Amino acid sequence: MSLHTDKCLIVAVTGMNAKPDNPGPGLAVARCLREAYGNQVYIVGLGYDVLDAGLYLHELCDTAYLLPYPSAGEQPLMERMHDIQSRESIDVLIPCLDAELLSFSRLHHEFEAMGIRMLIPEVAQLRDRNKDRLGELAHSAGIRYPETKNISNMEFFYTCHDDGWKYPMVVKGIFYDATVVQNADEGAAAFRKIAASWGYPVLVQRYVEGHEVNLTAVGDGKGNLLGSVMMRKQAVTDKGKAWACVTIEDERLQQDALKLVKALQWAGPLEVEMLKDVNGQYLLIEINPRFPAWIYLATAAGCNLPAALVALVMDREVNLDKATTGMMMIRYAQETVIDLATFESMTMRGCYTHVKTGDES
Repeated sequence: MSLHTDKCLIVAVTGMNAKPDNPGPGLAVARCLREAYGNQVYIVGLGYDVLDAGLYLHELCDTAYLLPYPSAGEQPLMERMHDIQSRESIDVLIPCLDAELLSFSRLHHEFEAMGIRMLIPEVAQLRDRNKDRLGELAHSAGIRYPETKNISNMEFFYTCHDDGWKYPMVVKGIFYDATVVQNADEGAAAFRKIAASWGYPVLVQRYVEGHEVNLTAVGDGKGNLLGSVMMRKQAVTDKGKAWACVTIEDERLQQDALKLVKALQWAGPLEVEMLKDVNGQYLLIEINPRFPAWIYLATAAGCNLPAALVALVMDREVNLDKATTGMMMIRYAQETVIDLATFESMTMRGCYTHVKTGDES
């Protein structure tokens, strides 16, 4: 049973997984919304697995539901969302995972008909920023991009020298995962793991020595960036995700991101990842079609982008301050403890509502 009132703004957020080495952005997005709106926002957490820890964090999510995996197709997703909407009357949905974005984009108008608003890129925009097409986009925008090759056979790693490739190199999945490999055996192992997780093609990319700088913002769909928060990675996990990072101001990163947003006419959140090599040259690595897992750093630095996104979607005034530079984030893992009845409810019913003190279910 839903416990929100008609006065609440009701926002659903996906990506509530919290793996320490590769956390979903949903928890950080929910944290930003809670900080901006307090008890005036009712947050519906959406996850894909009963072990998604964010589903059980009552300080961030007021209620939580499981969704069918993206591989199940769009019809089960629509049926589930109709059921959730009949219970929760969601105003705004913020998708936070790459693998789900294509389905949400295709179903955009169906969601609007249900009363659920989103600011989300079109299908063609999502495809143009896919990793297997990113080189073409970078070229058209006048931005350098490391040479990248699509492969479908692990034999490439044993014969790559014949084509002028050398180690180390980077092996990437079409949606997630990037591994630096030092030899053919490591390359083949990374290929098998990534293909099993994300399918084909698997990508290999020239390794470039340097440090990574990222920018997150919201595209308005007209070629403009609303709010830009930039950071430099200070420490990363084995999967290359930021474990520690610091806010910076980088005019070249800002201008390159703006070129990409204009080329795509991007609508919605995004993260632009670039590498600054040892010679000071910038190379595009990825464009992620959602807020990054480090998005709370932007809010702590004074620029609450998830709250601004909600305001934009709801046709409210958008107020964004410039982010303070020199703010550092250090990620940590923390356990959440729940009773077995809570877990059983999520397992058997696919939902759970957090009952606060004084509430009656």
